[in-house]
Amino acid sequence: MTSIAKKIKRIFSTLNVNIILVGIGLVAFIFAGTFFVWWNKEIVINGGEGEVIVDNKLSSIAGLPCENYMQRPISVMMPSDPEPRPLSGISQADMVFEMPVTPGGVTRFMAVFQCEKPAEIGSIRSARKDFVPLAASLKSIYAHWGGEHGILAELNKHVIDNLNALVYDGSAFFRKSTAKAPHNGFTTYEKMLGLAEKLKYDLVDNFSGYLHQTSKPNRNLNNIVDSIDIDYPSPYNIRWVYVSNENVYKRTRGGRPETDKNSGQQVAVGVVIVMNTTASFLYDQYIDVNVTGSGPVKIYQDGMMIVGNWKKDPATLDSKLFFLDDQGKEIELAPGKIWVEVTTD
Repeated sequence: MTSIAKKIKRIFSTLNVNIILVGIGLVAFIFAGTFFVWWNKEIVINGGEGEVIVDNKLSSIAGLPCENYMQRPISVMMPSDPEPRPLSGISQADMVFEMPVTPGGVTRFMAVFQCEKPAEIGSIRSARKDFVPLAASLKSIYAHWGGEHGILAELNKHVIDNLNALVYDGSAFFRKSTAKAPHNGFTTYEKMLGLAEKLKYDLVDNFSGYLHQTSKPNRNLNNIVDSIDIDYPSPYNIRWVYVSNENVYKRTRGGRPETDKNSGQQVAVGVVIVMNTTASFLYDQYIDVNVTGSGPVKIYQDGMMIVGNWKKDPATLDSKLFFLDDQGKEIELAPGKIWVEVTTD
């Protein structure tokens, strides 16, 4: 082979390698672009009557599209007493836990915020020990105004990242002159987030999340439930009414619609969970509600009822609270805000 022929062969060999490398790069670029579009795109599953929109940017708690889906949740203690009603920000919570805190059946709330950022949240009440494992189960930050001295001592040891309004009164938390004590303590989502950042708490959501439906189940006449009554003593007694055309449950308390002071709108959620457990007398006006171990649960969603069991490992404070069917499988929740009613025998 002549020297000229050898040179031509080398040139074509080099060109072939370059063409291959360019081709590989082009394929990688197209794949990356396609993945980016897919990641940011809503996917429609089961189009038609049962269609559910699935978005990759979803709340780990509610399963709804959420701009702040990577934001660590903040769980806030709020009162159930008649005096501070209506509460500010309660309808914007992704999840609310409600349970008795006294021998007489007075209840209290823990509202969990991730997706929405209320301009005002309150009033804020004291910590109770039975809510702490529930806040920890969501890997959330726990916000409270003081607390029962037993659990306050534990919170001061940082068993869970927490924001104590007694310490930060006047900065992240404030008192309103238009409200009577002890229901005059308030905050905002942004103020709590700013304080958590200042305290160098992890602000990224580490909760593994609840399972959520990707298609709506078929209804049948055997499991349709239009209303749910929670027999807390008056004026704490609750009724949830299913509104079919909105696929939500609307809340009344003490015979009156539960509204949000921020919006004036009635509280509505996609899922109501009734979690039954036991309680024992602690001391003075306090009771000890068992929120670890297991017990029966009823889940209301899409106008239907599912019977199963709840389960939480008592050995680990931040173990997930599971809702399981009769086969021991985790129940898929309907995408929507969640309200958990804890009832005791």
